[in-house]
Amino acid sequence: MTKAHFGLVGLGVMGENLVLNAERNGFSSVVYNRTYQKTEDFLLGRGVNKSIQGAKDLQEFVSKLERPRRVLMMVKAGAATDAVINQISPFLEEGDLLIDGGNAQFMDTERRVKELESKSFGYIGMGVSGGAKGALEGPSMMPGGTKTSYDAIESLLNKMAAQVEDGPCVTYIGPGGSGHFVKTVHNGIEYGIEQILAEAYDLMKRVCGMSGDEMASVMGYWNKTEELSSYLVEITEACLRVKDPDDSSDLVEKIMDKAGQKGTGLWTVVSALELGASVPTIYASLNGRVMSSMKDQRNYAETILNGNKPSFVDFGKPSDGMPLLMDAVVLATIASYAQGMDILRLASEEYDYDLDMPSIAQIWKGGCIIRSTLLSRIQDAFKKDPSLTNLIIDKWFTDQVNNRLSGLTQVVSAAANAGIPVPCLSSTLDYLNSFRTSRLPQNLVQAMRDCFGSHTYERVDKAGSFHTEWID
Repeated sequence: MTKAHFGLVGLGVMGENLVLNAERNGFSSVVYNRTYQKTEDFLLGRGVNKSIQGAKDLQEFVSKLERPRRVLMMVKAGAATDAVINQISPFLEEGDLLIDGGNAQFMDTERRVKELESKSFGYIGMGVSGGAKGALEGPSMMPGGTKTSYDAIESLLNKMAAQVEDGPCVTYIGPGGSGHFVKTVHNGIEYGIEQILAEAYDLMKRVCGMSGDEMASVMGYWNKTEELSSYLVEITEACLRVKDPDDSSDLVEKIMDKAGQKGTGLWTVVSALELGASVPTIYASLNGRVMSSMKDQRNYAETILNGNKPSFVDFGKPSDGMPLLMDAVVLATIASYAQGMDILRLASEEYDYDLDMPSIAQIWKGGCIIRSTLLSRIQDAFKKDPSLTNLIIDKWFTDQVNNRLSGLTQVVSAAANAGIPVPCLSSTLDYLNSFRTSRLPQNLVQAMRDCFGSHTYERVDKAGSFHTEWID
């Protein structure tokens, strides 16, 4: 039997769809799963009559691959990935390549690249975004590792990736764990935008009394604008329109208000803190999920804590996209992207990744969860000024802030008066107000630090470090 071009370990939904994607694009494959029954079911089901073979163990799996072998692992992050690497390594030879397509912590990928390259194996840590549908039809892929390892799979990835007007949604990200780092930040931005849209929904429902279909129509309006046209707005509209088959009510209202997470949002925030990046919008979205998990506590607290009651607020006509609310959502969305790009800028310097910001924006334009028309503006901003320190300083984004800040302010104020939490919207307002303020009150913080700990301070009128005995 002819040996396969490509191998897959891990037949979850993403793995199945990626191998079908590869096969559709002319790459024969061999697949392995820890439980062989899963492999058999796939070969007799979705993989039937395709150029896909199965293997009962890793030795057989490796023997069915042409050299140099290219193996994509789609298994759980952490110990499970290390276990597969340890189990398959004895059967690999010089020049063979392992690709981790899961959501790995980037420092794990740094370690694995060094360990496997020392054995003359190639290793790629590759972020994959687009969900199950994207994996099948064309995802956005973010591969990092050595350039020679990427070169060995470039033709495969270029064909598998989503395609947009300026090329495939895949590029060489950089060395080490850079690919997984970029995917982590992608997910942090995704957390932010999802929470922003949820807050807009909550305001429309609780202060405007709108139905699912009415709210969906507003989302549909937003999805036709340059600023908000995106996959996440598109699916939010779809979710709001779906009815419960039992009673024809809005299905979304039957869903428990507890959001899950797989850790990438936390990794984004931790990395931001380590790098000194300010990411309040993204952090607020993570905290929103944490707060949602405290369901029993919130149920009790509602019975003992008083607050303002929701009352009607006019955010503008729904037929016009509720302009004030749209202002708030646009700026919070911009802030989420800006904060994510700031993390990438600082990581590029700290870890010597030499990230190409326009290329990252380009590969997010198709296939991935955060794809949006706004990414073309982001791409253009970094092309015009590769040293751009914050997206908001670009003229187009500056104009958005100047034109919409009043709307965001009014929405956050109205939400506070109505007793409705809007953590991402309010954090964005604080972020923008802080960013546009040349003198913040941290001069007093520095005075207190010097007072209790002799930490010294700098002055605005003299060079050097100073200490004062503040208390006699």
